[in-house]
This record gives sequence, structure tokens and C-alpha cells, in this order.
Amino acid sequence: MPKLKTNRGAAKRFRKTSSGKVKRSRAFSNHILTKKSTKRKRNLRTSTFVDKTNSKAIRKLIPYA
Repeated sequence: MPKLKTNRGAAKRFRKTSSGKVKRSRAFSNHILTKKSTKRKRNLRTSTFVDKTNSKAIRKLIPYA
């Protein structure tokens, strides 16, 4: 069997944890930050996990992560 290619766009956005979950960063934190509250911007800094409905598809994109 040939090696699988990693999707480079997904590799830059997602990480696998040791338990097998897929970690991601939150959206909406790059620009137009003046109208967002400090609390909202602080919560956008924290990472979270991909929903289990999408994690199977993302695991296929990053097979060696």
C-alpha cells in the first residue's frame, strides 16, 4: 500500500490528542475585534474539540498526526 498524503490545510488547523480527540482553535478572532467584548475575545483564545460528527472525516485528513 502506498503512503497516504496528509491534507496540509487540515494539518495546520487541527491536532490530535493522546486520547484520539481532535483539537481545534476557535473562529472569529482575527479582525473586527473592536465591537467584540473583552470576555468574548478572551474565550476565543481557548482551544476546543471538534464535534464527534466531524472528527471522523478530519481524522482521515490527518492520518499521521
